[in-house]
Amino acid sequence: MDFRKHFEKAWSLTVKFVIPLVLMTLVLFVVSAATLGILSPAAMAGYVHSILLMVRSGREPKIQDIFSQMRLFFPLLLFAIALFIATTLGYLLFVLPSIVIVALICFGCIYMIPLMTDRKMGLVSAFKESWRLSLEGRIIDQIVVVVLFLGITFVGSSLFIAALFTQPLATAIVLSVYEEKISTKVENSG
Repeated sequence: MDFRKHFEKAWSLTVKFVIPLVLMTLVLFVVSAATLGILSPAAMAGYVHSILLMVRSGREPKIQDIFSQMRLFFPLLLFAIALFIATTLGYLLFVLPSIVIVALICFGCIYMIPLMTDRKMGLVSAFKESWRLSLEGRIIDQIVVVVLFLGITFVGSSLFIAALFTQPLATAIVLSVYEEKISTKVENSG
């Protein structure tokens, strides 16, 4: 996998649409905080879909896109609650099981929201397909994608203003990889 190509594509699109992306990220953070995280998963789905359209066709992201995937509110809320319970149980059993759970979810579910918004898949089928996409090809490539996403996101989260720039960049990198995986799948099946 050509990570340089994905990074350069994500970087150029982030720079090209920096103002809409920063505003959209700010609204995402405000909506998440104002609703105590309840609308976070559905708002994140809209955010991811907007950036996917930017990566795929160069479409300018719009703030209202954050609210475009509210149909996914209940499935993603249930998934978030299940994930919270699993990690809490992991912490109760000692710290290591929860770290393993979070690492596995980051590894295998990174394409779940794009699949739900792009392919209109249900939660369970998107979960399964995301795992399949994550395991396809070289595993080290998928690990690099996850580490890049988490690394860029964590570096940005050290300063609120930096997160407004790094979150869209990290998301665009993942979605560029997603586009490659989806197009490879279509070419192999066709």
